[in-house]
Amino acid sequence: MYRVGIIGCGRPRNTEGATGYGMSHQHAQGYEASPDVKIVALADINLDNARVFQAEHGGDRLYTDYCEMLAKEDLDIVSISTWPHLHAPMVIAAAEAGVKAIHCEKPMAPTWGEAVAMVSACEERGVQLSFNHQRRFGAPFRRAKAILTSGAIGDLLRLEATCANMFDWGTHWFDMMNYFADEAPVEWVIAQIDPRGGQRIFGVPVEGQGISHFKYQTGVRGLMVTGHEAQWEAAIRLIGTQGVIEVGHSSEVPLRYWCEEEPGWQVVDVPEGLHGADYVKRAILDVIDALKTGREPELSGRRALRATELIFATYESSRSCCRVDLPLTIEDSPLLDMLGESVG
Repeated sequence: MYRVGIIGCGRPRNTEGATGYGMSHQHAQGYEASPDVKIVALADINLDNARVFQAEHGGDRLYTDYCEMLAKEDLDIVSISTWPHLHAPMVIAAAEAGVKAIHCEKPMAPTWGEAVAMVSACEERGVQLSFNHQRRFGAPFRRAKAILTSGAIGDLLRLEATCANMFDWGTHWFDMMNYFADEAPVEWVIAQIDPRGGQRIFGVPVEGQGISHFKYQTGVRGLMVTGHEAQWEAAIRLIGTQGVIEVGHSSEVPLRYWCEEEPGWQVVDVPEGLHGADYVKRAILDVIDALKTGREPELSGRRALRATELIFATYESSRSCCRVDLPLTIEDSPLLDMLGESVG
């Protein structure tokens, strides 16, 4: 029986006092679905949040100081559901406390150096680290990958995606593009962002508009367009030599494709849309199974770092006004630097 501690309880989305999504409640649903774990401790600076969480999901003891919880509870798994600027110190503290696995919310961190530091700290101590890019477990994405793998659209040539911003939402789409590209390394990124119309999401500034063009070592190209005028017909498009797959064409048509061998667009019947709490539950169950079996979790820190590298390489290309070759060698956030801002 793995002992679970949760840092950052929050409140469920759209409930009184909620300021975010309350993702820890969705994490808890995953733990509750497993016979192999027990939530034993909760840490939140707001004890009211912790008590509400405890009443719904359990947890034997409450803490306002997560470091005290880590020191006293002999935890096996820690879930972290806090704002991005808190992720690095919390992940590193949990790794140093000797936990076996850490599952953290996305985006990874406000700077590239912090993202790298989290992965390094866990690798050095043999701690399983994962980040909640839960859409890898969604039916439209899984079916799209199966159609691609079947050869229905021929060889993959290009991946296109559109969303609100590179950092908060874009981390999901960069990760999914890497998923469709079979985790191939990226060679270079050339990009531009415009801060006009941007906002702060969970304390971190994001661009108003942006474009990121990149190339995988396999030759497949990627293109991400963000902002208020990013209005393509699909959230993610896979373009092959013999056809196209569209994920998120509309809420009514989450998945469709066309190919040379079939007439017109083929709508694929999938039971889910692009979002869903069950995706988080599946992610947590995968984290537990990976810990039991010793395999790499689907949402591993290594894979999350590759998506995050594309975010900060996009920012760096805009700052340096040139193509950025990977691996990325900076430590900061070029966007924060250009804006003269900080977080935390």
